[in-house]
Amino acid sequence: MRGLILAAPSSGAGKTTLTLALLRLLSREGLHVRGAKSGPDYIDPRFHEAACGAPCPNLDAWAMTPARLRSLASGDGLLIIEGAMGLFDGAPPDGRGAVADLARHLDLPVVLVVDAGRMAGSIAPLVAGFASFDPNVRVSGVMLNNVGSERHEAMLRRALAPLGLPVLAALRRNPALAQPSRHLGLVQAAERPDLEQFLNTAADALATTLDRATLLAIAAPLPPATTAPRLAPPAQVIAVAQDRAFGFAYPHMLADWRAAGAEIRPFSPLADDAVPEAGFVFLPGGYPELHAGQLAANHIFMQSLKNAAHSSDIYGECGGYMVLGDGLIDAQGTQHAMAGLLPLETSFASRRLHLGYRTLTATQGPFPGTWAAHEFHYATTLRADGPALFAAKDAEGTALPPMGLHLGRVSGSFAHLIDRA
Repeated sequence: MRGLILAAPSSGAGKTTLTLALLRLLSREGLHVRGAKSGPDYIDPRFHEAACGAPCPNLDAWAMTPARLRSLASGDGLLIIEGAMGLFDGAPPDGRGAVADLARHLDLPVVLVVDAGRMAGSIAPLVAGFASFDPNVRVSGVMLNNVGSERHEAMLRRALAPLGLPVLAALRRNPALAQPSRHLGLVQAAERPDLEQFLNTAADALATTLDRATLLAIAAPLPPATTAPRLAPPAQVIAVAQDRAFGFAYPHMLADWRAAGAEIRPFSPLADDAVPEAGFVFLPGGYPELHAGQLAANHIFMQSLKNAAHSSDIYGECGGYMVLGDGLIDAQGTQHAMAGLLPLETSFASRRLHLGYRTLTATQGPFPGTWAAHEFHYATTLRADGPALFAAKDAEGTALPPMGLHLGRVSGSFAHLIDRA
């Protein structure tokens, strides 16, 4: 039960590639290893799971209590946590929720991943600055990414030697390790027919340079697990949409519902499944805008969803929220009829980024009370008529316009609920 965190000075340094390579390599060599992802990310955890075969939780230092973080991090084997953004990049005003915050909460060492593609001696002051910035955040090693040659690697190692930090790997520049992405992150793991080949290629590349012994020695004991309050299920039987269009559901939320005795009944709108009989229907976020035409044509799913509104509570998050509306305009400007259960029209023809943590409070709907949540989408709301579901504030506590809609037994919003605030 040991762990470490892979972080970086900024986004785009190669944390995901190195994390996946490490998870696949160590698991391939017989080590019990598992991954976790810092922050509100639905895509990278599925890659972690594919790389090592173990469930991957989200560890969100902004939205989760220390007790929740310790509970989710606990378990057997070596835990490798992939950071998000830069090591000290968190929510305003004080950087709360940064990877550094997670390192403090869990008292775990940090391995700094540096894209060295355009530097040589300058790597030393960069790493030295990160290592000394906060005495409560232990930078215990370095992994170099995008190294051009043996000569380049030697220059980097010479520059870093006076710092006394071990260089745990120097991954060479390799076009085969590039990963396709779209507007919310990487193309999903389930959509990559070449995923196994990619993971093994990354592991093979890392195997030639990884200092395994030092890496394993750096890993520190995980803090004792504590019992965190579980999220109460909204019904005894819950139907959950699960496929490439609706893949953004937090595992810890579903696990809490199961632990409380709720039955989860998955179904696929893309396969034109009928909504299972349930007291609560949950349409998570995902990429319905990429499949809007198919969803609109899937009459069994759409009609069963409309029928369910007479006897079940229905809730949609982000993409699921848009599907509950009257219509969705895709990026090509084509309008698609959706379920028509909420007076809502959305569009991707005119994109606008909405991003940030939210504190939400509801007095009605299936999730009353105050919640820590996150919003990340590019959809434009053309029309949203009716009573709002949540009162909202941003990470700095500034009031935002009310979010979502609530009409009869149907509700939803663009925010993803993470935990009780």
